[in-house]
Amino acid sequence: MRKYFAAEKWKYLLYTISHPMDGYYWIRHKDRGSVPIAIILVVLFGFSFTGIRLLASFVVNDLDPRNINLAYELLGVLVFYLLICVSNWSITCLMSGEGRLKDIAIAIGYGTVPITFSLVLATIISQYIADDEQAFYTLILVVGIAYGVIMMLIGIMQVHNYTLGKTLLTLLLTFVAMFIIVFLVLLLSNLLGMVYNFFHSIYTELIFRT
Repeated sequence: MRKYFAAEKWKYLLYTISHPMDGYYWIRHKDRGSVPIAIILVVLFGFSFTGIRLLASFVVNDLDPRNINLAYELLGVLVFYLLICVSNWSITCLMSGEGRLKDIAIAIGYGTVPITFSLVLATIISQYIADDEQAFYTLILVVGIAYGVIMMLIGIMQVHNYTLGKTLLTLLLTFVAMFIIVFLVLLLSNLLGMVYNFFHSIYTELIFRT
């Protein structure tokens, strides 16, 4: 387990953030990334996402903190992360993608770092800005999110050895696959619920008859 959190893994994370093209290439071909670190980064993103909704100043935030559930939102982030990784892997397997599921997980996880940083920084900045200074808050978020999305795009492109056009196409199909998976899960859960209710009604009927 120690090898997944070795100092060189964390150093390579910083290298990937500053040199995403080379960083993601060697993650795929030299196995320099770490899935556990990627998961930790996604968890930190989940905390920062909920944190900005809870702690950002009223100048930029009109949400009621009582309607925000940290555990529920963190679980939602992790489920979405798993869903997008599995969906992309399933699509790229059909389109001659070279990336493994672990490579996709690392590419997405590492790409959350700029977004997490911008969320934390924007939360802090929001405490010190006036009503007519919201542009600074928005700029921080836009830059962080844009860089994070670009990192994820480069990561998917590099680990699968795709062109930019093919990467964008596979990402579009990834979202289609996500909707299909969600639909099938909901359909299956509904079917299981109906089966449970059927056998439960039979059990109840037998209990009353005896």
